[in-house]
Amino acid sequence: MGSAISYTEFINVLDVVPKMLPYVKKRISYSDVEHPVGFQLYGSSADEILPAALRLLEFRPDFFDINIGCSERRVAARGAGAGLLDKPEEIKLIAQKLVGETGLPVTAKIRIGQDKSALNYLEISKLLQDCGICMIAVHGRTRDQRWREPAIWGPIADIVRCVNIPVAGNGDIQEISDIDRMFAETGCAAVMIGRAAIGNPWIFSRVEKSSLSRRQLLEMLNDHWQRFKFFQGRGQSIVPFNKHFKAYLSTPQFFGLDIRGLVSSENPINELHRIFPEYL
Repeated sequence: MGSAISYTEFINVLDVVPKMLPYVKKRISYSDVEHPVGFQLYGSSADEILPAALRLLEFRPDFFDINIGCSERRVAARGAGAGLLDKPEEIKLIAQKLVGETGLPVTAKIRIGQDKSALNYLEISKLLQDCGICMIAVHGRTRDQRWREPAIWGPIADIVRCVNIPVAGNGDIQEISDIDRMFAETGCAAVMIGRAAIGNPWIFSRVEKSSLSRRQLLEMLNDHWQRFKFFQGRGQSIVPFNKHFKAYLSTPQFFGLDIRGLVSSENPINELHRIFPEYL
C-alpha cells in the first residue's frame, strides 16, 4: 500500500536462543513485495541480542532494528526497550556488535528519555551514529509518558540537526496532513506510522480514507481478512482481527452502523455479507 520500509513485530531475543520458540518464525514471516524488511529485536544486553541476530540471519532480513523505545512494563522493567535509555554503554555495545558482526545495516528506534528530567536523546543519538547505525527512528515521548500525553516533535528536530544519518519521526501521525507537518517541523527524512495504519493502509499512499467508496473500504477489509485468516488460521483469527474490523468501519461512510454489535458477533464477516450483499 505504499510503505517504503516494513518492520516485523518486535522479537524477544530470549525466545530465539538457545531454542527458537514456534511463534518467532510466524512473527518474522514476510512476502517478497514487503522488502526491505527489518527484524526488530529487543533485549537487555549485547550478550542476549547478538547471538539471536546471528541465528536470525538465515531468514534473510534486509536489516536489523534495535528496539530502544518500547515502554511496556514487561519489556522496559527488565532493562530492554526503553529500559536501555539510561544505559548508554550497553546501547553502545549492542550497536557495535550488531553493526560489526551481522554484516547487515542496523537501525534503532528510541524515545526521548526515561522521563522529562532525563532527556538524553541527543547523547543516545550521537552515540548510535558513532557506532555505525544507519538510521534512527525517534518517538516523541519519554518512557514514563508511554502514550498518555501528546507527542512532542521538537526533540526530533534537535536530533536531525545534530546527526548526519537519516532520522525518522514518529508519534501522533494520524492523517496525511500530519505527515507533511512532521516533515516541515522537524526536517526528518522519513515518517514512521504505526497505529494510524490500522484500518487505514491508504495513508502510506497519501490517499484520504474519506475519499473512498463503501465498496473500496469493504473490499480492502475483506481482502485483509482473507489474508489474515489464511496466515493465522481461522480459529485464531476472529478476536485479534476485531480491532482492524472496527477501524476499517470507523469512518463517515459507515456512520449509523452498529460496529460494536458487529465485532461482538461470532463471525463479523458473515454479518457484513448479510448487511452489504451487493458489495461482497
